Amino acid sequence: MKTNRTFCTIVCIVLTATTVHAQHKKFSAQAFDGIIVGGYADNGAYINCTGPAMKYTTQKWNLTLGFLPSIKIKEDPSVVKNATFTPTLGFGATLTIFKHLALQVPAFYIPKTNVDNGRWTLGIGLGYKI
Repeated sequence: MKTNRTFCTIVCIVLTATTVHAQHKKFSAQAFDGIIVGGYADNGAYINCTGPAMKYTTQKWNLTLGFLPSIKIKEDPSVVKNATFTPTLGFGATLTIFKHLALQVPAFYIPKTNVDNGRWTLGIGLGYKI
């Protein structure tokens, strides 16, 4: 219980931290950055937007590390089929260059089933910053 409370306190402090400036570069906490991405992961597609994250900004590019609320799109070839559209939460890095072009490397967790063990998978995506 005490570990949970300590973790929640640290997360709250990080998410409410103020911006730190250092020679045109800065770190900041973001709730939503307006980036929409589509990409490929685990033999299927995904569509997501950036969620709560830490952002490092320079004059020419931005790097965001954070959570990625996503919709995974994958057809299940098994006899008993899962849904084609599955909501999931990923974690990853998003690099924004040329002010609007976003490149993303997300990681998604695939839960354990009767046939496979649970595992993390990486993806790659391309998006647009609104």
